[in-house]
Amino acid sequence: MKKLFSFFLVAVLGGVTSLGINHYFFPQSDEVVVSHTIPHRSERVPSSLVNHSGEVLTGLPDFTVVSETTVDAVVHIRAEFERRGSMQDDFFGHGDIFDFFFGPRGRPRPERPPVVGSGSGVILGSDGYVITNNHVVDGAIMIEVTLNDNRIYEAQLVGADPTTDIALLKIDEENLPYLAFGDSDGLRVGEWVLAIGNPFNLESTVTAGIVSAKGRNINILTDTIAIESFIQTDAAVNRGNSGGALVNTRGELIGINTAIASTTGSFAGYSFAIPSNIASKVVEDLLEYGEVQRGMLGVTISPLTSRRAEEKGLSIIQGAYVENVAENSAAEEAGLKAGDVIIAVDGRAIRNPSELIEAVGRKRPGDEVMVRYYRNGRERESRAILKNIYGEVAVVTRDAREAHDMLGARFEPVPEGTLEQLNLDHGVQVTALSRGALSNAGVRRGFIITNVAGEPVHSPEDIAGILDGKSGGVLLEGVYPDGRRAYYGVGLD
Repeated sequence: MKKLFSFFLVAVLGGVTSLGINHYFFPQSDEVVVSHTIPHRSERVPSSLVNHSGEVLTGLPDFTVVSETTVDAVVHIRAEFERRGSMQDDFFGHGDIFDFFFGPRGRPRPERPPVVGSGSGVILGSDGYVITNNHVVDGAIMIEVTLNDNRIYEAQLVGADPTTDIALLKIDEENLPYLAFGDSDGLRVGEWVLAIGNPFNLESTVTAGIVSAKGRNINILTDTIAIESFIQTDAAVNRGNSGGALVNTRGELIGINTAIASTTGSFAGYSFAIPSNIASKVVEDLLEYGEVQRGMLGVTISPLTSRRAEEKGLSIIQGAYVENVAENSAAEEAGLKAGDVIIAVDGRAIRNPSELIEAVGRKRPGDEVMVRYYRNGRERESRAILKNIYGEVAVVTRDAREAHDMLGARFEPVPEGTLEQLNLDHGVQVTALSRGALSNAGVRRGFIITNVAGEPVHSPEDIAGILDGKSGGVLLEGVYPDGRRAYYGVGLD
């Protein structure tokens, strides 16, 4: 019978393997910054092998130098999570209801220890920034980083992005060894790579393999706007490697190890890493904005095959087939229509939806891209100005996102003409509603919020600041564009 492969995020949890939460850790070494120029190899007689033509090839791959110059920049991460379980689970674990509530013989019930997970990470700078997978630290109440020389630090979470499964940590230390990002676009199938991490809590483990494929989408990230364009390798990766380094033979960081394909939950031949060009963009956004900036084209796409092309009357069989174009999106404003096939972005060939998602996902709101597409038997090209997830050209601040998440609405500045017409000098307008606090309260699209909890509102950031830490009911005051004033009592969780 044919074995079915499942894709797992890999981590070690509380000494017991867990596939639901994954964590990876990196160890560090001494305080000397590692050079990113691989030193000359020592002179020694190379090994040899014979190829399929019978020719003797000298110089078997030697990974000793690159291993020595990269392993100290990989750290081990230990994360603690609040233990969650049902009352029923605990009741049956304690034996009787009296013990459950009061502890054995009436003694206070002991606190339940936290769940502990472990994984890997990579130091990105001498000042203590560490990259790992989001799934390694998501929801952690404490994060601990152990360097390769056994120094231990408590880490702070700088930011995270579930759409790429990247998280950025910071430890309070300087003069650390680190790895520099390489260019994952330059990777070639068949190129040697090394995976460095802490599988099964075995620190500083190095494995070698080749790049098996690029641009893999394995549908493992659940976010609706997730970016999946993994580097596939056959370097052995197991639970605990999550967040670890994938490096090339020059010692450059070209991927963050994230998942494996397996029938058992352990390594069975293939592993997957987030490309460095995606990871580096996420890190830059978190440092500069505190929030990942996603440029959105605004299209629903699907793969194109020869059979699909025949059904649609197309003469090409590679590209991203446009199923739908969102209203007021960058794609609509650029003239794209359903039935088009996107074949290039900024001169980079697009062969499938994953490559389009990756190419656009590296951009920020307001960035311009040249989109080449196929329509009615000929190629066309158009300029698109990407928007953010709220349909705006501006970058998204953390406060704006928090306001959106808290209230279930999208906000935009009020047009100057509307402010003058309504004799207002401040306010923000509700331009879209989803299920959430505002729609539950009866707020309708177009409403201009002038005050929240009695405080004036000039921007979405003001809303987030006013609501920070509040719960229960909050009063919203404002006016509709027709001049009708309104008041809403909004319930917050």
